[in-house]
Amino acid sequence: MSELKRYKCPACGGTLEFDSGSQQLKCPYCDTIVDIQSVVGKEEPQKPPQTAEADSEGDQDGLSSYICPSCGGQMVVTDTTGASSCPFCGAPQIVPNKFEGFLKPDLLVPFKFDRKAVKNQYFEHLKGKHFLPRVFRSENHISETRGVYVPFWLFSSRVDMTMRFRCEKKRRWEDANYRYVEHKYYDVYRRGHQSFEDVPADGSEHIPDDLMESIEPYSPADSVEYDPAYLSGFLAHTYDVPAEKVEPRALARMQGSTEDSIRSTVTGYDSVSCTSKEAEFSKTAHRYALFPVWILNTIWNSQRFIFAMNGQTGRFVGNLPLDTARYRLWFGISTILYTLLFIAIWFAYLASEQSGML
Repeated sequence: MSELKRYKCPACGGTLEFDSGSQQLKCPYCDTIVDIQSVVGKEEPQKPPQTAEADSEGDQDGLSSYICPSCGGQMVVTDTTGASSCPFCGAPQIVPNKFEGFLKPDLLVPFKFDRKAVKNQYFEHLKGKHFLPRVFRSENHISETRGVYVPFWLFSSRVDMTMRFRCEKKRRWEDANYRYVEHKYYDVYRRGHQSFEDVPADGSEHIPDDLMESIEPYSPADSVEYDPAYLSGFLAHTYDVPAEKVEPRALARMQGSTEDSIRSTVTGYDSVSCTSKEAEFSKTAHRYALFPVWILNTIWNSQRFIFAMNGQTGRFVGNLPLDTARYRLWFGISTILYTLLFIAIWFAYLASEQSGML
C-alpha cells in the first residue's frame, strides 16, 4: 500500500515546504528553516494514508485516492502524480513510491524562483499590451499559478553530417549597347560533426511540447540528486511518454542545429540551396530529469490560455488574446480624430489661400 509522506516542522508541527530562496525546507506557518540535507533520505511515512473505499469515486482507472494525514480529507490524484497538496487544508503531500525503481529521476533541478517572482514576470509580460482584455490584469489569475516538476528526457549524441549544395555567383556589367549577367554554378560539399549533451524533450503528454521548448534552456549543471524533500510544496509527475517515443524529436533538433552550423560555412555566393544531406548518430544516450516549471492556466471567452515560466532561469512565455471590442473602439475613435484633423488642416489651407488672394 502506498504511503503519503511529509516533512514536519520541528517547531510547530506544520508541513515543511521547499523554499526556492534559501534552497532549504521552510515552514509556511512559523518560518522555521530546516537544512534540507538533514532530512534527505530520512522522511518518515505517515499513518494509514489508505486508499479510499472500494465504492469511492476515486477508484477509477488512472486515479488513486488517499487520506490526507494532516486533516483527514480525501485526495484524488492521477497515477503519474508523485507530489501534490491536499485540496482541503493545502498541506503538501508526497507519494515517493511513484519515483522509485526505473521511475526514479537521474537528477532534479530545484526551483530558483518563487510565486512572487512569477507574479512579477507575469506583469512584465503584459507591459505594452494595450488591447489586452482587462481580466488578464487581475490578481485572481496569479492565484492559479502552480509550481510543477515536469519530467524531461535528456539526450546526448554525436551527429556526423554530410551536405551538398548548389551555389551560384552572378557578375553584372554593361557597355554602350548591352547589359550582361554572367552566371557561374558550383557544387559545394561539406562534412562535419557536432556532439550534444542533455538536449531536453518533455516526457509528459499533457504539456505542449512547444511551450516547454520555448522556456529553455535549463542547466543540468545546477542539478541535485533526486530526493522527495525537494518536491514538498510543488506538484510533480512521473513521465507518461517513454524515451523511445520522444528520441526522434530530440535527434531532429540536434540535426537541425548541425545543419545550420554547416550551412553557415558556405559563404561568398549569391544563392545557396541544399541538394542533399545525410546524418548519422552515434553514442546516443539518455537520462531522466525533473525540471521546475511555473504554469498559469486561465480561460477567456471559452478559450484556454497557458503561460509558463522556467523555474530555474525565470524565462516567461505565453500567448495573449486581443480584446477586439477595445481595438475596434480605438480604431474608430482614431479614424474620427484623424479625419477631423485633416478637415481642420484643409480648411486652414483654404483660408490661407483666400487671404492670399485678397
